[in-house]
Amino acid sequence: MTIVLACDLGGASFRAALIDETGAARAAAARPSPVPERRGEASEIDPPLWRAALFALAGDLARAAPQAFAAIEGVALCGATRTQVFLEADGRPLRPAMLWDDARAEGAARRLAARAPGHPEAAALNAFHPAARLAFLAETEPERLARLACVLDPKDYLAADLTGERASDPVSLARLIAAATPDAAGVDLLAALGASPALLPPLREPWERTGDIRSGLPAPFDRLAGVPVFCGSNDTYAAVLGLGAMRAGVAYNISGTTEVLGVVGPEPMRAEGLLTVDWRGLWQLGGPSQTGADALAWLAAILGREVGALEALLAARRDPQPALFLPYLSGERVPHWDAGLRGAFVGLSRRHGPADLVWAALEGVAFQNRLVLERAEARTGAVHEIRFGGGGAANARWRQIKADVCGRPIVTGAAKEPGLVGAAILAFVGLGRFASLAAAQDAMVRIAQRCEPDPARAAIYDALYARWREAEAAIAPVSRALAGFDAATLVAPAATEHAA
Repeated sequence: MTIVLACDLGGASFRAALIDETGAARAAAARPSPVPERRGEASEIDPPLWRAALFALAGDLARAAPQAFAAIEGVALCGATRTQVFLEADGRPLRPAMLWDDARAEGAARRLAARAPGHPEAAALNAFHPAARLAFLAETEPERLARLACVLDPKDYLAADLTGERASDPVSLARLIAAATPDAAGVDLLAALGASPALLPPLREPWERTGDIRSGLPAPFDRLAGVPVFCGSNDTYAAVLGLGAMRAGVAYNISGTTEVLGVVGPEPMRAEGLLTVDWRGLWQLGGPSQTGADALAWLAAILGREVGALEALLAARRDPQPALFLPYLSGERVPHWDAGLRGAFVGLSRRHGPADLVWAALEGVAFQNRLVLERAEARTGAVHEIRFGGGGAANARWRQIKADVCGRPIVTGAAKEPGLVGAAILAFVGLGRFASLAAAQDAMVRIAQRCEPDPARAAIYDALYARWREAEAAIAPVSRALAGFDAATLVAPAATEHAA
């Protein structure tokens, strides 16, 4: 039976598996993703750290399942959306990669939009947009921008290292492609900031070959010379495939370090704050947030507990008067696109304890999901279910909260890592084992659970969601003001008083 190596680079972990054409993983391995360097609004990683992690993961699989590893006929990589790797002409990284939560380009985005106000992509510019980050480099590192030869996603950087060929897919680079497309007046955003559209690599469909693994690589890839590497796509696209949700009329929710939610449809639709992306025959309306399991990791650290211990808190008695949580700890992407938003607990009382905070955090993320779903469904029509994947999908309580808050059945797949199954689907279609993505989904995706909304709880959440929206609107101006507030003197050493 054919085996492919599927790899998924996530914010918290880098995962890989040897997957056969039934969707079964013959072997799987995971390692922590490289730790970003965060300074203020900066969030960066040196790309060679991803390369080291990929080779280490492949080594884990080769040792765990040597026969299956030797049978690999294709490789596909996915992952790490809204992250840019900047390469020089010789293929070496020009500087550290800017990660999904790097917020330094907010001002550069506004100034770039002002230079080309008529461009269709100008309204979408924000701190997380790839063109805004190029504008940030133009303003702060012009000598590096002058040497920049290519912009890639992390999975493309790794594929280029394996094959010697640079390429990306139109799903992953959708926003950069839009920025490089001239408007009616012949103006494109890259030219407006002094960069060239030649920074874009050649484009391939997600199931098309980038190239073949080159000879002379370190172990264990030295054993895979000549094996094709398929272009792959971003983590959301791959996970939606792996959930069997690449179908019109289905919503998806990927719950990892951050959350991604959207609706898949047959035609392009637009809604305030949501991304409309061509998914190669289908269209998605939705996109990535800045929050998710990262909010729980932050809360666990505040409470002095491990993330896994938070589940036990939910078994404790909850106060009948709930608190609300605004989960904007790193600003927000969809649907607000505002790096200045900040998080808040609202309605705290002396009666509230750690369990109430955990409940509020889980519900706050679910309320943000509902906001995106409402905006998407207003344009596409109601969906009949939400396919749910990622780390959060393994938690039964989390599934029920989302079903009750969103008022839709939550459906999870049998695969623990849908992103890996989705990457494998792309490789198998590229190898010609399946005639289409739809046929591959039918053969490789299996449903595990279906969680229906509880009418009584859903009614309560309807009322709480209305209060959550009011809190969000009321607190947003204050949080933006605090984000720009400089209180450096408050963290300086206090003066020492001396007795007279």
